Amino acid sequence: MQDVELPIERHPLVPFLPENARVLFLGSFPPQKKRWCMEFYYPNFINDHWRIEGEVFFGNRNHFVLTVRKAFDREAIIAFCQEKGIAFYDTATAVRRLKDNASDEFLEVVEPTDIRALLLKLPHCEAIVTTGQKATDTLCQYFDIENGPKVGESIAIPYVHNHDRQAIMLYRLPSSSRAYPLAFDKKVAANRTMFEAVGLL
Repeated sequence: MQDVELPIERHPLVPFLPENARVLFLGSFPPQKKRWCMEFYYPNFINDHWRIEGEVFFGNRNHFVLTVRKAFDREAIIAFCQEKGIAFYDTATAVRRLKDNASDEFLEVVEPTDIRALLLKLPHCEAIVTTGQKATDTLCQYFDIENGPKVGESIAIPYVHNHDRQAIMLYRLPSSSRAYPLAFDKKVAANRTMFEAVGLL
């Protein structure tokens, strides 16, 4: 009896690329839609990405949380990211899910993202941020980087494009998933350090 081939999922969101963006967050791939509370990046309500940014920029982890229901304030998030210059996409454009969950461990990358094509649309981008091992590994493979940064560290990616930028920084931040065993305050501190380094704080 032959195994049934798992379906290929294509990315459900378009890249969010404000022209003024100085930071590009690249995750692995969005969770299944049944886990979404909004149509935007980091849509799972139990993922702390938007609580971390709320704490970093506003001193309030619930700044982007809609208190009337378990959801994030998509319009406030988009306006904030456009104003600050924070872009989002993922390192995979198409995947197979090997298990019915949101874990990166069970994602098979079928089509990696053309990251250089994204960067061509971001003339002011100074930093790429990954927050998971799958995203970091996929990005390092794309750029032929043998040794990627450890959590909390950064490296320069030799990179030349038509904006005359010679290198771009890659920051490996701790995952905002609650499954990642690090205290919320330490995740906030790591994000704050990165945002300070690129001049957004």
